Amino acid sequence: MKLRYKILNVVAAIFVLGYAALAITVSHDSPCPPVPPLAAGAEPMRSITQRCYGVPQGVRVETVAKPVPGDEQVLIKVHASSINPVEWYGTSGQPRIMRLQGGIGLPSDWRLGYDMAGTVEAVGAKVTRFKPGDEVYGGVHGALAAYVVAREQGNIVAKPENMSFEEAAGIPIAAMTALQGLRDSGGIKAGQKVLINGASGGVGTYAVQIAKAFGAEVTGVCSTRNVEMVRSLGADHVIDYTREDFTQGSQRYDLILDNVGSQGFFDMADVMKPDGTIVIVGGSKAGAMLGPIKRIAWSKIVGKFIEPRTAFFIAEVNRADLEFLATLARQGKLRTIIDRRYPLEQTGEALQYLGEGHARAKVIITVD
Repeated sequence: MKLRYKILNVVAAIFVLGYAALAITVSHDSPCPPVPPLAAGAEPMRSITQRCYGVPQGVRVETVAKPVPGDEQVLIKVHASSINPVEWYGTSGQPRIMRLQGGIGLPSDWRLGYDMAGTVEAVGAKVTRFKPGDEVYGGVHGALAAYVVAREQGNIVAKPENMSFEEAAGIPIAAMTALQGLRDSGGIKAGQKVLINGASGGVGTYAVQIAKAFGAEVTGVCSTRNVEMVRSLGADHVIDYTREDFTQGSQRYDLILDNVGSQGFFDMADVMKPDGTIVIVGGSKAGAMLGPIKRIAWSKIVGKFIEPRTAFFIAEVNRADLEFLATLARQGKLRTIIDRRYPLEQTGEALQYLGEGHARAKVIITVD
């Protein structure tokens, strides 16, 4: 055997052993630790915790210390929160490769949730943007709790007056993903033909409305039971994927926002204009080790062989875009469709429902 083949065999063996070791490491689940006692003198509140992996068994309601705002922070009484796939990934520990960041064996952070809407209860000595009684919405880590503290300059803004707390709580991650996917990664322009694959999901329902607000001609792809809902959001055309494959149609699109990963890149390229863009938002949860990461990696490879540009991104919640979305809501151009509501105590069941893949639009957690 020639030396170069021996070297290749050694490299391949090292890769296989390394992957196996990594898979074994990240697959380890430690048992849930006991609930720590409340510190003496601390004011109690309810909070959702994730001290071990598993849905719903790893998700618990605990009594923890109510946070106290610092000089540049505000204390918010949370009225509603919403859950997103990111919470399911974090609590389930799937795909397992994500545990390299989230914690091996046990989650490194017990707090859960981000989207929220509530009322400012107290402000720090140096806070000038908010006052007690202000109704706000936005993103705060640990939002699945009775109270959270947020920086005055953090990702919180005034709640749209024409939205309930539940409706506003659905916006931050999902609508921000739709906005940034269409505008920043997709370069959406008025008059373009835009297809939203997965138009009935959390991101999809907002994407249909945002694309219409930008003046696009919108086609939504969804299942039979969601056709009328997607049409009611303003979609110009709705394709029922149980009856029709949009990649076999004659229409050509400037932009596809792919929320579900149900079609191959080469198939989608066949219905794209040469200078179009395919924006990858989601993919299948299948595959305990890599999950949707496989599709993200594949998009980078395939993108070199097809004419439409492929783009993957992760949304970054920021105040400017929260204000933009609030303005759309005030103008009647953006609304939240709520699939189910769960009380805080049933957050585990809500995450289990979300993880099953049948939820449409938003799943809301009511805190009070």
